Amino acid sequence: MNESPRRTAAAQAPPPRQEGFSAPSVEKDASGRFAFFVGAGILLSRIVGLIRESVFAHYLGNSASAAAFKAAIRIPNVLQNLFGEGVLSASFIPVYAALVGRREREEADRVAGAVFAILFVLTSLMVAAGVVGSPLLIELIAPGFHGEERALTIRLVQILFPGAGLLVMSAWCLGILNSHGRFFISYSAPVLWNAAQIAVLIGFGRALTQPRLVEYVAYGMVAGSLLQFAVQLPPVLELLGRFRPVLSAARESVRQVFRGFLPVVVGRGVVQISAWVDTAYASLISARAVAALSYAQTLALLPVSLFGMAISAAELPAMSQASGTAAEIAAELRARINQGLGRMAFFVVPSATALLVLGDVIAGALFQTGKFTFADTRYVWYLLMGSALGLLATTMGRLYASTFYAMKDTRTPLYFAVIRVLLAAGLAYASALKLPAMLGMPREVGAVGITGTSAAAAWLELFLLRRQAQRRIGRTGVGARKLGALWTCALAAALVALGLKLFLARQLGAAPAPTQWEGRALAAPALPPVLTGILVLGTFGLLYFALCALLRIPESEIVWRRAKRR
Repeated sequence: MNESPRRTAAAQAPPPRQEGFSAPSVEKDASGRFAFFVGAGILLSRIVGLIRESVFAHYLGNSASAAAFKAAIRIPNVLQNLFGEGVLSASFIPVYAALVGRREREEADRVAGAVFAILFVLTSLMVAAGVVGSPLLIELIAPGFHGEERALTIRLVQILFPGAGLLVMSAWCLGILNSHGRFFISYSAPVLWNAAQIAVLIGFGRALTQPRLVEYVAYGMVAGSLLQFAVQLPPVLELLGRFRPVLSAARESVRQVFRGFLPVVVGRGVVQISAWVDTAYASLISARAVAALSYAQTLALLPVSLFGMAISAAELPAMSQASGTAAEIAAELRARINQGLGRMAFFVVPSATALLVLGDVIAGALFQTGKFTFADTRYVWYLLMGSALGLLATTMGRLYASTFYAMKDTRTPLYFAVIRVLLAAGLAYASALKLPAMLGMPREVGAVGITGTSAAAAWLELFLLRRQAQRRIGRTGVGARKLGALWTCALAAALVALGLKLFLARQLGAAPAPTQWEGRALAAPALPPVLTGILVLGTFGLLYFALCALLRIPESEIVWRRAKRR
């Protein structure tokens, strides 16, 4: 991981590397390379994930069975998010990575073994409780489901919970690998999780009824969870000198992990409550709204994962190892935050613009096939418009949260997460369930309020995180001038791409629209959606990068240099 530029004498002369223990030793700019490996792993897994969603949409569309499956996976996902990657990144990695950086082999191994054992017990109890209590959980997550929809959702939850437990243990592997600078395998392992579901969908999609098919997909998801854990375990065991799972918190380092663990679990629990509320509101609108919300969130989370998670995950171990005086540590954290925010903004600004202006092209290219119709594409786009407004705030918030975790402060992100969730839940209730009726609009339009209010709450959370971080380490941020340039380039490119879409629709004929108004105002060309996506999105991407290069935005020069090498 990255080392502080100014080190104590002891740090400048580290003890010899101990046999069987891999301690990272990297240059000052290594976090950029690590972010590349994280991003590459996430990109690979997300591409396969999008293929999975496309195949799922082909066979199931926005049907009641699809809605039952999308609602069901929310519940075991709570277990994964409470005890999984995010929590371990916040509480385990800072402690373990610091021990790795100091080359304290025995202590690091003991911490890894104790966390594994305690996590295994907690996860097993949660899995058992989830399987038994699934009928009660359905009342909370999908109160609008009744009859066969409800019964199917309960069956799916009971199947999926063990898989979520395996994913929690997979997150423990990720924490070990990340702390040793092994990023690619941990972030590409979900390829196997996605591939198992794709195999089930293709193998049984035409032979089974939709309710039976989603049950098979649930079993495929559990099998994929096992594969994801199994592929990471051998390199983890190789990195650990002596792995002895011991159910004990006697050591101070282990207690330090779990002192940070509880606030993050509570914070993650609050975030999961927000996800539950979103799904519950959607279920009260319609089953179609539940499925469409899931598709929209899949697309909106792609840039968050590729850029927010990649950069934050690469920086967290390095920031955790920063050493020196308080002023030196603060200076290094500021430098890392500013550099990370700049890279995020360069990629997330065009992503948000594309989702807002060209969301129908994106959703159509990925999902519009088989049971997923043009009307479904348009509906998902409307939900994407709300998500796009908060995309930059959501992504940047991850890096600021990682900064607090690196400083062993897990409470501050918790407080602000609570504020965000309470605000989003209250606003979503009014905008999703009450406002459409007051305005005489179709009930399903209310789902746009769910994503839109989440975006507003994300900006508030980012403001609070940034203000508190600046009180601790000094001024941080991208800068209004640079952000203005990025938004100008993105909007100009998006308008040209939108013009191309409308021109093609005029010259080649427009695809049938769900309503007359949509046909006139939002025409799409009568081309295969994938071809439309290649032409329109390709134009947008090339033009955005070209405009950024003309303005000499530093990140664009890096992209062009790497492209020339290849």
